This record gives sequence, structure tokens and C-alpha cells, in this order.
Amino acid sequence: MVGQLSFFSAEARTPAKADLAGFLCGPGQAVSFARGTAARVYVELRDEWRLRPLKQACAERGVTSELCVNEEGTHFVRTPFRTDLTPLAARWLDGSVKKVPADFELNGAVLRVWALAAGSWMESAYLLGLDPNAPQTHLPLQNALLASGLPCTLVGAPALRVTGRRRLARLAELVGSPPHGVAMSTWPAA
Repeated sequence: MVGQLSFFSAEARTPAKADLAGFLCGPGQAVSFARGTAARVYVELRDEWRLRPLKQACAERGVTSELCVNEEGTHFVRTPFRTDLTPLAARWLDGSVKKVPADFELNGAVLRVWALAAGSWMESAYLLGLDPNAPQTHLPLQNALLASGLPCTLVGAPALRVTGRRRLARLAELVGSPPHGVAMSTWPAA
């Protein structure tokens, strides 16, 4: 029996550039260029398996991206500077400081990108990683998850921890099936 998709589910929505806010919910960054006429988003990754699915998530939204390794050997995904990413960067930046937009509402598509960028299991809880350099984003993101029907706890990783069968089922419903190449053991499930 197939359940009814939530209106907020990633699979019920057409992918949009605004979904790349999932990079920014986690440790990702936005950078504006040329007085705000172009912007890029990027995210450093702990795990190599995240590279291709994030590149694919960008492509599904009509955004090219590249897989990179910096001098320290850290992997990351970044977009080029683009004019169509300027609204996203403008919403998430106060000058050069990352902030959660006041009217921010999470949906399944943003959560899906966030899970790809910084989601992981720890025992029986699913963690959504946060930006350790932007603690001012932690409480607003916790409140956004709560408003999406996902009460969670802030833990020191830093991350937001989702526990409980119903909450994990809700998270799995919102993010949808794992993308091709993503192991079920790394993806939200009830």
C-alpha cells in the first residue's frame, strides 16, 4: 500500500534553486560577489559519498557545480558565481554573516539537500549537522524543524537530533527515498 505524499515532501515538489538552502542549514556557505550581482554556495563535506549526490541535487535544480579538494584534503561541492543564486544568498547573509531568514520555512526538498550535506545516524537518532561557525543559526533552525513537525534536540556536534519512531517516520516522509548511490544506512528512515 502506498501512502499519500505530504505536500511538503521532497518528492511532491518540483526541484528549485531555493532548495539549495539545505547547504546553508548545515555547514555550507553563501558568498556574494560584484556588489551582490552574483553568488555561489558551497559546502565542505566529511564524507566522500556525499559529493556525487550533492552534485546531482544541484543539477536537478539547473545549477552546475564542481567537486573540489582543497590544500588540506577536504572535499567540497561548490557552484560557480551565478546571478540566479543572488536571492538565496541575500536571504541567508547579513553582510558576510550567515543568518536564517526570519520567514524561513523548511520543506522536504530543503531537508533532502540538508540530509545529503550533513545528515547522519548516531545510534537510534538522525542528526542534521549545523554550522559550527554560525551558532546564531542553531536555534532558528531548531524552531524551523519544530514548525515542520520535527521536534529535535540541539547536541554538541553541533547538530539537531531527531529521535522517536514517529518523528523519524516524518523525516523519512519529508526527504523521500535515498538518491541513487546513497546507502540506506546513511539515509533517514523510520
